[in-house]
Amino acid sequence: MWLKYFVLILLFLQTLYANIEINSSVDGNLTNEEVLLINAKKESQKYAKIKKDRDTLKTLKMQISDENMWIKSYASYLTALDVKNNLDKIKKRIKYLSRHAKNASDKSELNALIDKQKILATQVDNLKGDFALAPFSELITPPNIEKIPEISNPFDILGGYSLIKTFDANFEEYKKKKEALQNLIKTLQTQLRVYNHLALLDTVHDYKKDIKRQKLQLEMFRRALDTMNVTMNVYQKRLDVAEVNIHKSIKRQIYGLVKITIIIFLIFLIFFLLKLIVKKYITDNERFYMANKIITFANFTIIILVLFFNYIENVSYIVTILGFASAGIAIAMKDWFMSLLGWLVIVFGGSIHVGDRIRVDLNGMKYVGDVLDVSLLRITILEDITLTSIMQNRRAGRIIFIPNNYVFTKMIANYTHNSLKTVWDGIKITITFDSNHKKAMHLVKEITKKYSKGYTDITRKQLNKLRQNYSLKNTNVEPRIYSFIASNGLDIEAWYLTNAYGTLTLRSVISADIVDAFNAEDDITIAYPTQKLNVSMHNENAIEHNHELV
Repeated sequence: MWLKYFVLILLFLQTLYANIEINSSVDGNLTNEEVLLINAKKESQKYAKIKKDRDTLKTLKMQISDENMWIKSYASYLTALDVKNNLDKIKKRIKYLSRHAKNASDKSELNALIDKQKILATQVDNLKGDFALAPFSELITPPNIEKIPEISNPFDILGGYSLIKTFDANFEEYKKKKEALQNLIKTLQTQLRVYNHLALLDTVHDYKKDIKRQKLQLEMFRRALDTMNVTMNVYQKRLDVAEVNIHKSIKRQIYGLVKITIIIFLIFLIFFLLKLIVKKYITDNERFYMANKIITFANFTIIILVLFFNYIENVSYIVTILGFASAGIAIAMKDWFMSLLGWLVIVFGGSIHVGDRIRVDLNGMKYVGDVLDVSLLRITILEDITLTSIMQNRRAGRIIFIPNNYVFTKMIANYTHNSLKTVWDGIKITITFDSNHKKAMHLVKEITKKYSKGYTDITRKQLNKLRQNYSLKNTNVEPRIYSFIASNGLDIEAWYLTNAYGTLTLRSVISADIVDAFNAEDDITIAYPTQKLNVSMHNENAIEHNHELV
């Protein structure tokens, strides 16, 4: 209202000023031509101002781009209102025609309006968000701050910092929206002033609609800015509270991580000192290796338990879940669990140790080698050159991996169990029936005694130690000589004790000495597969051949 009176006062002053100038020109004895020139000059200046204002409006409209988010939202709002108004009109018209339609033209119009109503109703549903609450509801509403996830372990620390960065980025984006709205309002205010100035200068065109539309648009944006100012303050305080809580949780986890690190370091230090003590006081390599493995296993077990009880809040709940899932896990991972159980049997039962020489019967094959490692899931052995390698496999030097569960289902023989490091080995040699077999058996016995004497004494001591754990009846360790009748001679079997790791070497030496001893005797002949051919040259009747008697 005040603007209207302001415009009328300006028009009155302008008319008064023109009359004064005309009167002054008459009083000054100016001619009519001079008066016309003065008026023409004034009109030219007025048109120049009008043109300048119009150019300014074009520049301002270019500044207010159609791509501006606020302008697009406002245009969508206007479109939604227009669609809603049209839909209301169509509904009224449909209601009227439904009651008063008489001819075919009215019915055709009614059907067309019903189809149009469906189309507009769909558009209203799509545009509902643009005018249901406010024209700028999506823009003035800050991003939703969801429930902050609990930072319960060190791995969540990075997620906490990432969440803080997300909050800061959302706040900056919201702040940029507010700044864009402020700049838009300033531009619209300038545009409104130009429209008012044009309304004073240009009496030919009517700018009332433009001024009204501009005022309405400016008022909508001002309301949005006021709402945004209040919302931004609340949103910033909520973000501050959320970030403070996240920082507290991160500090708590960092403190806990440092504490756990110190505890783990102390555990490592204690077990490292234990390993040094074991290394100093245990000289036996096998015992040292097993003690070292047990210390390492206990070390990692304690560390896992410390981490488990520190970061698992409801242990009983997890135990319950594992109890229900144990059946399925046991079936799905049967071999794995059996291997773990086999490891416990091997380690605590003492049946196999690292360094033992063992033989494993597996899928029709026999593997003989030395145990390199006994892990949680498998035994690792290095295949050596043995009689089994020579007679059956024709291979040696392979690394064989045997699952621990094979101790329950497969044949595993230990050649060096406990303190026993010797095994019985045998040599068979065949002599002819007419040989002096008593002398041959005596020679074989003397040779085997000669080379196996050291192993015999060692074995006697080892068997005395085994009596503490096992019931031993036959403890004869002297070489044993046997003779058996065979198809092509007399078999002499010589059995003697030898080192479990060097059976082939002693077998080779003894075999060579026996052969040399038998060959030196005239009444001992080594038997081997032979054939005897008997040819008779005597015939009672002479045979004629080439006219001669043969």
